[in-house]
Parts: sequence; structure tokens; C-alpha cells
Amino acid sequence: MSDRRNLKGRRIAVLAADGFEKVELTVPLRALKAAGAKVDVVSLQKGRIRGLNLNLPATRVRVDRTVAQAGVGDYDGLLVPGGFINPDLLRQSAPARELVRQFVESGKPVVTLCHGPWVLASAGVLEGRTLTSWAGIRDDVVNAGATWLDQEVVREGNLTTSRGPQDMAAFIPAMLDAFADGSLAVTSSDSDSRSDPQRSSPPQLVTAATRWSPRLLTAALAGAGAAVLAKRALPAR
Repeated sequence: MSDRRNLKGRRIAVLAADGFEKVELTVPLRALKAAGAKVDVVSLQKGRIRGLNLNLPATRVRVDRTVAQAGVGDYDGLLVPGGFINPDLLRQSAPARELVRQFVESGKPVVTLCHGPWVLASAGVLEGRTLTSWAGIRDDVVNAGATWLDQEVVREGNLTTSRGPQDMAAFIPAMLDAFADGSLAVTSSDSDSRSDPQRSSPPQLVTAATRWSPRLLTAALAGAGAAVLAKRALPAR
């Protein structure tokens, strides 16, 4: 792997709870480890947490540390995956909100996607920032004081964000770049910046999955496809 994305010696915290979107945790986790990073899954409780493929139960992941056991000084960066349930649970945890706030204010890289910015909004760290997210939480991000852009990846200062699994091929290299660069000054956007408009309709994939509950095989194939995209996004060894 090129030195540009060599994360040997870096320690990354992945903050997640039950209900994380499987590909948003497992694919970045594999990419981080392949780049040489030491990764800890940090959660609200000990044991294992359950992932989802959209609305279907998926893989369990072992928790390495609880939020109470994790500190900003222990890590070089933070990753917050999304999912419909995971960030909703995290944003209701005062210790989780405080951990996120400390990471953002420290200048260390914070990377999140999909519904993950919900946690940052509740942590009170989005005022004046520019980011993207799952389009469905665009208004939450804007109401938290941020500028929302409908782009694959948005990087501003120490904050790197992406819209969701559909952008995984762009997200993985952006994530590795952010963690390779290390701490940066916390910045804020121009007060005159305007957010992109809200979408006019929800994505058909999600509405179809909710109404007809796709087979587990279909969900597994979707996860495998995202993994392939992420692998292609990595630089050649």
C-alpha cells in the first residue's frame, strides 16, 4: 500500500451501537486494518452489537471498549457509521455525545456517513460546519447550524462525511486520507453558505426493502457488492 494511506501505528475508534448498517462498519473496518491501523469498536455496553442490512438482522460485531473506557487521548481518529437505529441510540447517550464532542473539538479526524451525523448534531458540534449525510436527515443537519451538500464526500477541516453505502467507493479512500493526515485545525464555513435543497422523493431501494422485505440472499449480495467497491477504491499494494 502506498505511504499516502499507510496507517501503521494509528489507532482508530469506531463508535457504534446495535442497529449499525453492516457495510458502513465492516467495509471501513477491513479497509482500516488493511492500511495497518489498530481499530477498536467502542459501544455503549460490553459484548456484541447487532448490525442490519437495511431492515434485516445481520452480523454481530464484538465490542472492544465501552464508551466509559474510551478517551480521546487513546486514539488518533473517530469513525461513526450510520444505520437507522445505531446513531439514534448513540445520540441519546450523554457519554457518547461527550466523546464525539471531544473528538471534534480536539482537531483529530472525525469521519462519519449516512445517519451518523445525527450524533454530531446532538453533540452540538455542527454549528458553522459543512458536511453531507443521508439525504433524509438533511434538515436535522441544517437545523443544527451546518451547511448540507448533496455530494459523495465532503471534507472540511477535521470532519469528513459521506451520504451512505451508495458512495462507498468514494468514501473509503477519503476516510483513509483523513486518518492519514491526522489532526487539523477545526474550521467553520462561510456564514453565507447555502445548503443544497432537500430531495423530492426517498430512494426506491429503501422503500422497497421496507415494504417487501428482500431475502437475506439479496441483502448479502448487496453487502458483497459494497465490499468489492471498497476494495477497488484501495490503492494497489
